[in-house]
Amino acid sequence: MWSGPRNLSTAMMYAFAARGDCAVWDEPFYAAYLQATGLNHPMRDEIVAGHEADPAIVAARCAAEAPGGKPVFYQKHMTLHMIPGFDRGFMRACENVFLIRHPARVVASYAKKREGPTLADIGFVQQAELFDQVADWLGHAPVVIDSADIRANPGAALSALCSALKIPFTQNMLHWPAGGHPADGLWAPHWYGAVHRSTGFEDPEGPLPALPPAYADLVAQALPHYDRLAACRLRG
Repeated sequence: MWSGPRNLSTAMMYAFAARGDCAVWDEPFYAAYLQATGLNHPMRDEIVAGHEADPAIVAARCAAEAPGGKPVFYQKHMTLHMIPGFDRGFMRACENVFLIRHPARVVASYAKKREGPTLADIGFVQQAELFDQVADWLGHAPVVIDSADIRANPGAALSALCSALKIPFTQNMLHWPAGGHPADGLWAPHWYGAVHRSTGFEDPEGPLPALPPAYADLVAQALPHYDRLAACRLRG
């Protein structure tokens, strides 16, 4: 599952974990990304020290069988982590799905946790690039699902997603225990507060947020990439 940050990605990981037949992995390449770029993200040193930072080792694990002998392996990937120089060959062994969210909502949410986001930080350009690469491999558009559709009708959206992936849908995906998941990355205390308090998907969101001019310009840069993928999204 390829998304940018602040994009319902953790809730989706929890939904798949709640199936009972699914192993999950939270942002496999985050430590490798931080080590390779030198970026100063919250908890950077702890993340690099506490998670695998060799991208080749991470990629090999992503292409391997699911941990614990589970039949389904959900990997929550951030598009921005797949920087040039990281081998993407492992993606050919996976079903690649693209989780999208309107950039105005992404920027508003991201800025509350880390000020001054850039276009590179929010992952839309990278998401479109990965989408095009997978489409070229497949000969057709890969699966796209919009967070707005999930929140509008979680059962219908996740049922459509499971159908597209040829795995059974289960009502277990609609609820999970509050308090986080053992698979959470070390960064969870900084980023996952709202989803840790949740036990299911939140209600549909209201109007798009009003943003200051600098952030509105950032949204305008990201919007064409979002719109292009949104045209291919699943309909529940």
